[in-house]
Amino acid sequence: MSDITAFQCASSSTDLERTYLKVTRKVVPLLFFCYLLAYLDRINIGYAQLQMRFDLHFSDAVYGLGASMFFVGYVLFEVPSNVLLKKVGARKTMLRIMLCWGVVSMGTMFVANPLEFYVARFFLGVFEAGFFPGILFYLTLWFPADRRARIVAFFMAATVAAGLISGPVSGYLLQNMNGIHGLRGWQWMFLLEGLPTIFLGIATYLLLVDQPSAARWLSVEEKDAIARDLAEKSPGVPPETARVREVFRDMSVLRLAALYFAMSCAAYALSFWMPSMIERAGAVGLQRIGLLSLIPYACGVVAMIWYSRHSDRTRERRWHFACAVLLCAVTLSLCNWTQGLLWTSVALISVALAAVISSFPVFWAVATSVLRRESMAVGIAIVTSLGAVSGIICPYAIGLIKTSTGSLNAGLYSCSLLLLVASVVMLRMKTDPGE
Repeated sequence: MSDITAFQCASSSTDLERTYLKVTRKVVPLLFFCYLLAYLDRINIGYAQLQMRFDLHFSDAVYGLGASMFFVGYVLFEVPSNVLLKKVGARKTMLRIMLCWGVVSMGTMFVANPLEFYVARFFLGVFEAGFFPGILFYLTLWFPADRRARIVAFFMAATVAAGLISGPVSGYLLQNMNGIHGLRGWQWMFLLEGLPTIFLGIATYLLLVDQPSAARWLSVEEKDAIARDLAEKSPGVPPETARVREVFRDMSVLRLAALYFAMSCAAYALSFWMPSMIERAGAVGLQRIGLLSLIPYACGVVAMIWYSRHSDRTRERRWHFACAVLLCAVTLSLCNWTQGLLWTSVALISVALAAVISSFPVFWAVATSVLRRESMAVGIAIVTSLGAVSGIICPYAIGLIKTSTGSLNAGLYSCSLLLLVASVVMLRMKTDPGE
């Protein structure tokens, strides 16, 4: 009898694995490409500014403030957008977000002065608000906690893929499209990198379903299996009964937001200033800078997927997170000593970027386990919006520092210090609701 029971359990487990594999193939690739375009439109000004600063006479401080204005709009509208997602569903929300941000991204080609640059970046943040936390919440409807780190890693690998694409493509457009039909290279870059978002937004609306029970490509048995697995591994009260005000008072949410702030500071410092760091180290030519930026992102995508799978397999989160951010802190600080040492600088940037982006899937596996189910969507939105304040402060602060001192050193040291504190906070956190 025990042999029969064991066989039935093994068979059931195999069927469940097949079901989740089907879900992964249907849902994750589409979300991956959506987030790839979102992140591409967010970071491509790191390459555009190499040309814009001369054409439009932008200082590093102007560029830094423009990069920060994206996050002002993003933070202000993050929670309202995620509350709306809960009411109208993922398909309509993704369509609205992607159509609007695609138009604004393309419209950035027309900016002619700092004020117009700030306004364009602000509205790009407004329209992209809710996209990332919305997708994280959406994934919790399909995958239980013990599968989320690897799924989030696959999804977040889009940020690395965006970096892989942004460098060579942006470098090519800046250098080879410059002057065609009277447009500068950076104008072509915003136009051609923003346009695909509109088409993918329409495809997302047509292909996504709001929850497993609405998926025609799942059988009744598969839908039931997912529902049982989610109920067993994510027990709790029905989702989304907590008020926003109550969630803001949850100390777990505030701790997670502080951790996200520190991680994001380092990630944005690397994303927005990597081209300048590579240029400072001795790279000459826009296209070569773009090609060299491939190396850190290529290392990052491999490291993130491997690290998240290792964290899921060992079911350990604290030390995985702490080790990753500490490694980033050390290598980020060492980048200050590599001026004129091109390949040493690229190697350190590669390790720093791989380390910090490897911490994100582990972080979100912790967050989606710690946050209460009744406040999941709102809690994720608050964490990302409060954490995204780093996007307001970090680029502008580093831009001011670089303008006044001619160096990125103080900014990179500050990011390293925040990561050191984040490692301590995580090691002291309760990452299991039962602890």
